[in-house]
Amino acid sequence: MGVPVPVDVVAFDPVLEAGTKSTLVACPEVCLTAPGGAPRVVVMTVDQVGRPELDVLRTVREAPARPDVVLVAGELAPDGALHAIAAGARGLLRRREADVARLSRAVLAASRGDCTLPPDLLDRLLERSGAGRTGSGSDGGTDPWAAAGLSDRERSVLRLVADGHETNEIAKQLCYSPRTVTSVVHDITQRFRLRNRAHAVAYALRVGLL
Repeated sequence: MGVPVPVDVVAFDPVLEAGTKSTLVACPEVCLTAPGGAPRVVVMTVDQVGRPELDVLRTVREAPARPDVVLVAGELAPDGALHAIAAGARGLLRRREADVARLSRAVLAASRGDCTLPPDLLDRLLERSGAGRTGSGSDGGTDPWAAAGLSDRERSVLRLVADGHETNEIAKQLCYSPRTVTSVVHDITQRFRLRNRAHAVAYALRVGLL
């Protein structure tokens, strides 16, 4: 096991802050920073994603240490998710789903520069993308993934990347070799001139949306 990822918690509600810290204490891969410390990841816990929450998120991202942010929200709608990502959130979780395993996975993914979000939320964003394309252009109604040049295999891999799974986990779930998974992600990033896996997930979210 490597060095634990230093994490801080930001919340408007002290009860939510205490609950989030209690969950993080049970994650052996992370450690809570001391007051005045420099966290690598900040877990921000909110009830909803509105203007005040987004303002705080931006402020956290602009701190001298430039920590990555995992946003845990009581309510997480597609519009709020897109605004949060645009404001700099690296990971998104619903509060009811933020157990020890999922929160730890999201924090570790953020520390690696990856992006995570609930798979069903990604599906809803892509469904909206498809609806937004219907009737606009000669290929109205085309599957947004296909329109973006993504194959079914690439889509499956990217969805698992978005859920925070590592290469070996993705390979096991899809019955591919780790080398194949690495190659698929590399092909996506090269084809669309993306920087990394996090940028690839962000690209998928933005197809037909922004």
